[in-house]
Amino acid sequence: MQKASLFGLNNTNRDFTQKDSWGKNQFNSSFPTALACYMHSQNINPVYLRLDKHLKVLQSAISITQLFGIEPTHKDLFFAFESDYIPYQELVVGNIPRIDLVIQNKGNCLRGLEIKLTALPDNSTCDLTDDKFGSEIVIRPDSIVYLALGIATNFKQDIATLKNLFGNHFDNITDWTEGVEVMPFIPKMIEVLNNILLVNLDKQEPLIVQPIWKTIGKSSDLADNCLDIFVWSNYAFTRLFLNVVTNELTTENKITRQLRSVVWLLKMLLDFCKNGKINHTKIIDELSFNTKNDKAFAVSGKFSQPFMACPELTKPRIAKDEIKNIILGGGHLLLSPERRFDAIVYNSPNLFA
Repeated sequence: MQKASLFGLNNTNRDFTQKDSWGKNQFNSSFPTALACYMHSQNINPVYLRLDKHLKVLQSAISITQLFGIEPTHKDLFFAFESDYIPYQELVVGNIPRIDLVIQNKGNCLRGLEIKLTALPDNSTCDLTDDKFGSEIVIRPDSIVYLALGIATNFKQDIATLKNLFGNHFDNITDWTEGVEVMPFIPKMIEVLNNILLVNLDKQEPLIVQPIWKTIGKSSDLADNCLDIFVWSNYAFTRLFLNVVTNELTTENKITRQLRSVVWLLKMLLDFCKNGKINHTKIIDELSFNTKNDKAFAVSGKFSQPFMACPELTKPRIAKDEIKNIILGGGHLLLSPERRFDAIVYNSPNLFA
């Protein structure tokens, strides 16, 4: 009898024959990775969201080989879940935070990816028509750290350019922990960050893997076509908070989560510019602005939908009867149905008939 497993995940630091490898936190990163491998086997490329020279998000396609940095069937490919992306270690003070998935080849880190398994539609779009459905995206502080490190890496050999982009615009901030002192500088922060991104547009790379799973409206029934993958480049990802902040500047008089993410990112890059290292733990802990650090920010489906709107969002390309080709060997019986997608698969034995 076939052992419980996930499609394509043959070399990994998780043992899928064990129930504790199917918990909610594990499943939310391992299933999307298996979905990516399965899409590769079907010659289906994820939708790639990247930033253009006008600071707009463009859609294209990205192969799973490009996403992983290696052929998904390569014998030396290793999926290291919840691991350190070692190449960034030299850029930080202290330990680098773990990331959802590190793609390795014989121990060499090829790619560090954050994975966001998101429901379609969310509460803000479930009463709209299918073509207006969107997914809520919740971002962790560690995602901002990895964003900063990816950008910083592109300037490792050209610190002078980065220093010129910063100029002396922020020299007058004497206490970064005080929102009232930082707030007047937010517009200049947005401008500088955008200019930093434009210098190295050709070096943007995948960071956020966002699989979607679609239900029929707000029900718990999977749509017939229910699964697909969107990939955000690290630069396109910035639109999820920089664009929100532009609107908030005219309506808010306090540091919101998105505004705080702008401050975090800029301060991390400014410290790298001055010291060659980023003390991410200190920045996130001290620049909290009276808001919990459990998450960086969240955006609703109404906000994310315009970036993602395409035929693949309206009609995902993987059908629900293909889930049995991804979750193998009775693996669904080991699920702990604590989240909606887990629960639907667990409570839908007909998917595996």
